Amino acid sequence: MPEAPADVVRLAEERAAARSSKDFAAADSLRDRIAAEGWTVVDGYRLEAVDTVPRPVGRIKAEAVSSLLDQDADVDVSVQWVCEGWPEDIERAIAGFRRHEGDRSVQYVVADVTDREPAEWGDRVDVVWLEEGTGWGAARNAGLKRTRGRVVLVTDGSVEPTGDVFGPLESALADPAVGVCGPFGIVTRDLRQFDESPGGDCDAVEGYLMALRRETLIAAGLFDEKFRWYRTADIEYSFRVKDLDRRATVVDVPVRKHEHRMWFSTKPEDRARWSKKNFYRFLDRFRDRWDLLVDPLPEDERPHLLAAATSGLAGGLTVAGSGISFRPST
Repeated sequence: MPEAPADVVRLAEERAAARSSKDFAAADSLRDRIAAEGWTVVDGYRLEAVDTVPRPVGRIKAEAVSSLLDQDADVDVSVQWVCEGWPEDIERAIAGFRRHEGDRSVQYVVADVTDREPAEWGDRVDVVWLEEGTGWGAARNAGLKRTRGRVVLVTDGSVEPTGDVFGPLESALADPAVGVCGPFGIVTRDLRQFDESPGGDCDAVEGYLMALRRETLIAAGLFDEKFRWYRTADIEYSFRVKDLDRRATVVDVPVRKHEHRMWFSTKPEDRARWSKKNFYRFLDRFRDRWDLLVDPLPEDERPHLLAAATSGLAGGLTVAGSGISFRPST
């Protein structure tokens, strides 16, 4: 393995010092200068020539994506999308986030299951180019494994920032009791019907935009890859975070919600079938977890969930809101 030149070693030492002093913007700048010299910093301190670093060729399997979650965070925020089409929506969202970065260091990660060439995403977007047919859960996890932020935003291309989204979410997550937060929350009393949260603590944060600390992501684990279709995955994940004895809460942030393309592009019979399957998967794990609800029904009023869910789903389960969680329409 070639030895790094003295000037590159010096840059690496400066970067290490910047990270130690928590000057992450300077550390990012130094990392870019090291990369421009043809080197990369591995495991936080070892220099390797870029040509010696294994790189995926073309589209890869989700399970082949190496994880950075066992490494220390080196950016303030990572924002992550799954692209199953309509890249212009994600580009619109990235532009909105970039306008309001302030002095934060922000990483943008796209797990792309389309045939779009990664270079088309432009600079400062980390692209995980996945095989055709990769399910939503596996794609989401492949992108999350490449995040480097102390705070991680799991979001959807239908959401466009119109102001500083980062600040309010970072402030909310400064409370260690908060596990997941975002602008769209839902609540339920019976684990059957979910309604829009009026604000404050909620039972789940919708996947339009979910924010959590890196350590919460690691503790809760990645998304359930059995969710090949996106719906209800956000409810299931929120409940897993709450099962860590951490709260889910609504945080008001400036965003505009556009049409959710995947919902409207999917045949009604397919989305009903896939949504039903996903909701059953959620119930399989959490049907009796009344302790996780903000305001559950009294014990003597609780339905037998399997029978209730079967009845509700057969007739078109009513869930308020739109897009990500299980509901009949957007």
